[in-house]
Amino acid sequence: MKLRGVFRATKLPAGQNTIGTKWLFKIKRKSDGSIEKYKARLVAKGFKQKYGIDYTETFSPVVKYVTLRMVVAITKYFGWTLDLLDVVTAFLYGEMKEKVFCAIPEGVEVDEDFDCFELVKATYGLKQASRAWNETFHEFVCSIGF
Repeated sequence: MKLRGVFRATKLPAGQNTIGTKWLFKIKRKSDGSIEKYKARLVAKGFKQKYGIDYTETFSPVVKYVTLRMVVAITKYFGWTLDLLDVVTAFLYGEMKEKVFCAIPEGVEVDEDFDCFELVKATYGLKQASRAWNETFHEFVCSIGF
């Protein structure tokens, strides 16, 4: 998240509230049960966000399952091929429009001049994360001619 520029350390402006964060840990295992790798994800406690302050719009489009099935059927009928695109950690690319501040996560060290993080990009758990990602992706595909 730090490498992607998701947040920056700052002082909390007067009148702003902070959203808490939480670490989620997971052990990924191989088929034989041995440990493949350890995973950690930092999520925002979006349930503490306030409408009109921390977020406004949350809608993001999602394809209906029946539409997806229709596309697959038409593709098969005409002998076309389908390609799949997966953007790893997609939400972390969504540009934030609102000013959202979160508490400094446990275990993260910052200069003592700062007391919170400003979220520059969306993160997991925010109410507007899906919308922010969708708008960023939409702007990108339009910029390359789609």
